[in-house]
Formats: sequence, structure tokens, C-alpha cells
Amino acid sequence: HLPGVAGFLLEKEIEYMGKALEGASHPFVAIIGGAKVSDKIGVIKNLFHKVDTLIIGGGMANTFLKAQGYNMGKSLVEEDKVELAKEILAKAKEGGKVEILLPQDVVVSKEFKNDSDYRVASLTDIQPEEMALDIGPESCNLFSEVIAKAKTVVWNGPMGVFEMDNFARGTEAVAEAMANSPGLTIVGGGDSVAAVEKVGVAKKMSHISTGGGASLKLLEGKTLPGVAALQDK
Repeated sequence: HLPGVAGFLLEKEIEYMGKALEGASHPFVAIIGGAKVSDKIGVIKNLFHKVDTLIIGGGMANTFLKAQGYNMGKSLVEEDKVELAKEILAKAKEGGKVEILLPQDVVVSKEFKNDSDYRVASLTDIQPEEMALDIGPESCNLFSEVIAKAKTVVWNGPMGVFEMDNFARGTEAVAEAMANSPGLTIVGGGDSVAAVEKVGVAKKMSHISTGGGASLKLLEGKTLPGVAALQDK
């Protein structure tokens, strides 16, 4: 009954998210982090056939590493999603179109505390009493190299427990790599936004989404009623 109009911010969100989802320049890299696979499975499935490289970090990477047969010690692992992670990895291998990059090394600690002792561990060297809380330096370098060559980068979710300084390096490395990327760089999700602001590179990003959960739904390929109403107009 009422005329529908978008403000400039919404217009910008739709324009940039639309570029990423429909008309992305390649190589197209998506970086997905955060704690749980279950939170991001819709995004992974929707971007699977659109991106060239899918970088997976954060707690959710532990579930994928467990699916590859690594012993993850006390790390956060979604046991009920290990099979799903196996399927996703197998599908990527079969299709050959998307490359999935997982951490090559991790920063581990025996306690979930910032002042606890920590070390860099290879994937075969995680002890039963240790938990992975960030990606390691080798992973930072690998991910940064891939980001540097990308023409479109979409990032959603941190690489580790970035609220604790000892486990923030991976997330900071991704933020810095995106800041130096010559391509289109889009950051969505509260934690990733907080990270680029913490590193002080927010101004260097093409677009920082303030849509939060709504931007995640767009990345999942879902229809947003407010956007659909505007498109109908």
C-alpha cells in the first residue's frame, strides 16, 4: 500500500552483494570463518558453484580437518557435521571447479584464555589436551597469497578467537591481505567488520556490509522480503 524506496546504504549493499553473487570478476575467492559449520552451510552451498577458491578458517575449519582424518584434540568440532564436511570436500574434488583451502597449521593452547601458553602446531602435532584457536603463520601466508591474486573477495567470519590478542593474528592477516588486494573486497558479518576496524583497514575495503544476518542470508541466496518488495516496484 505504501511506496517502497531504498536508502543509499541499502542501495550500496544490494549493488555490491549483487556484484559478488551474480557478476563477479574472477578469480573469485570466498573466505568463510566463524565457529560453526551449521551457521555457514547455506553460504558454502550457494557460493560453491560461484567461486574459484573457498577458504575455510575459524572453528568451523576444525570440523573439516577432522573430516580429513586429523586428530583435533580438545578443539571445537561439530561431530554431527563431520560427514557433511567429508561430502563437501569430496564434491569439490570431483567437480574440480572449486578449490577448498583449509589451514595448514594452527595456533593451539590448553586453555581458552588469552594469557594461556600457546604454540604453533602442524596438523599432525595437535596434542589430545590442546585446542586450535587460530590459524598458523603458514596458513596466513597461503591465504594471503590467494587473496592477493583475486579479483573479487568476499569475507564472512573470523579465522580464530580474534577477541583474544594471542589468537587474532590469522584474522588480522586476512584483513591486511584484503586491504592490499587490488580487486573488489566485500566484508560481511559482525566479527569480520570488527576485525577490519580493529586492524584499521576498514577504509581500504570496497564495501563493508552493515547488514549482519541479512547479508548472510543474501550470501545464502535467499530472498529478502524488503529487497523483493523494492524489486517488484
